[in-house]
Amino acid sequence: MKTNMKTSIQLPLCGRCARPNAKLQKTEARAPSTVWRLAFAVWRLKFSPPQAPWLRAIKIPVFVLLLALTFPALAEKQGIVQCANVIYAGNKTSRCFSDTFLNTLQQKTTIVTERRFKPVKLDAKELYDFPFLVMTGEGDFRLLQAERENLAKYLLGGGFLLASSGCSSKEWDEAFRRELRTLLPDAPIKAIPPEHPLYRTVFKIEKLDLAKSSGTAVLEGIEVNGKLVVVYSRHGLNDTHNSTGCCCCGGNEIRNSLEMNVNIVAYALLH
Repeated sequence: MKTNMKTSIQLPLCGRCARPNAKLQKTEARAPSTVWRLAFAVWRLKFSPPQAPWLRAIKIPVFVLLLALTFPALAEKQGIVQCANVIYAGNKTSRCFSDTFLNTLQQKTTIVTERRFKPVKLDAKELYDFPFLVMTGEGDFRLLQAERENLAKYLLGGGFLLASSGCSSKEWDEAFRRELRTLLPDAPIKAIPPEHPLYRTVFKIEKLDLAKSSGTAVLEGIEVNGKLVVVYSRHGLNDTHNSTGCCCCGGNEIRNSLEMNVNIVAYALLH
């Protein structure tokens, strides 16, 4: 069962982590890395409870000010958060993960996002341009060492990864867990309890229904310094019936994956 409501959420002008819009790169100089990293750090700052009201009040204004100083042309536009789907293990893609939930996110909240994922290589420096990554696939895989190092640095630095086993692939599930143990050996993956705010950020989700069985799914996650940085589903949050040219043949995907994905990206951007 799920319920939903219109959620008013204020985000900074831009959710991308390191670079201006590609169309502006031709005329605008790249941001000084120190200023931009400071701006992004302010945005992602999470104050331990009890939160000081004055700290909450200045968090976004300070980010906007730093962003305006860094990218004046961007500051004149409505900010857009861009999400990426990763290319990994050399040439495996995360194409079969529906981005329809990004449209729903905009309808249900005041968060403004690009309506399509942008592919990015897991070992590329452009990974840090995105506050939110999606990774999926089927079958066994092994990350390249450069990919492992880049992803670990991204997650330890405040980035967020939503991972999903395509078509409930057991081989992919085993490979992903193996890679996580290598990437973050001191941060075990654990079940995310139903009382976690992840399940009520936008939609109130009481259970995750499975497409081909009467059971319910459980999401898993990894925390770094008390902050959730990875959300994973072994059943699948791909919402493949909304993906062109993709199907979950024989898998047992989560039925209400669209609503859950809205909650996940909203949570990632606000915590």
